[in-house]
Amino acid sequence: MIALAGTIGAGKTSLTKLLSDHLHSKAFYESVEDNEILPLFYKDPKKYGFLLQIYFMNKRIDQIKSSFDDDLNVLDRSIFEDALMFKLNADMGRSTQTESDIYTSLLGNMMEELPDQPHQKAPNLLITIQVSFDTMLKRIKKRGREFEQIANDPSLYNYYKNLNDRYRQWYEDYDKSPKMLIDGDKYDFVEDPAAAQQVLEMIDQKLIELNLK
Repeated sequence: MIALAGTIGAGKTSLTKLLSDHLHSKAFYESVEDNEILPLFYKDPKKYGFLLQIYFMNKRIDQIKSSFDDDLNVLDRSIFEDALMFKLNADMGRSTQTESDIYTSLLGNMMEELPDQPHQKAPNLLITIQVSFDTMLKRIKKRGREFEQIANDPSLYNYYKNLNDRYRQWYEDYDKSPKMLIDGDKYDFVEDPAAAQQVLEMIDQKLIELNLK
């Protein structure tokens, strides 16, 4: 399987569709539009943060199991990112450190319960999309989810800024599988078909190097 990673508004959903269509494989999308907990979290992070992360963990474990069925299925978010986001919430006082520690421990236990080889718990390739903070904010504003808008909650500005900054170090530290980085500012695959083709060619080359294609 291939998993995408990146901050809010990086373009993970767009690239998931592009890549799964290109590879004739199955796409697995993050549960957002039908997620009843997510809007509650934005209103009251301390109350709903832990519940939200457990919700996402459950969904992602199901996606990983389902992705075993065929080659090169594409997941639009990696399960390994969730601990990063929850740790940020704890550091910013939006959840407790105890909740963050319990979540990290539970995630480790759940991953151990997944089937062993020939299946994999980590993706064959992690693709991280890196965008500037300005691009992140523009895309959040453009997609228009009310609960994500800084205009409705100015405190989100610092949350988004910290999140975008931490993703850079997270990518450097990630060692669960082969990885590659896509510059989402240089290659605006969301809006530019030519850039989208270039990104797909870069991914093809990486898959060939890894003997996955």
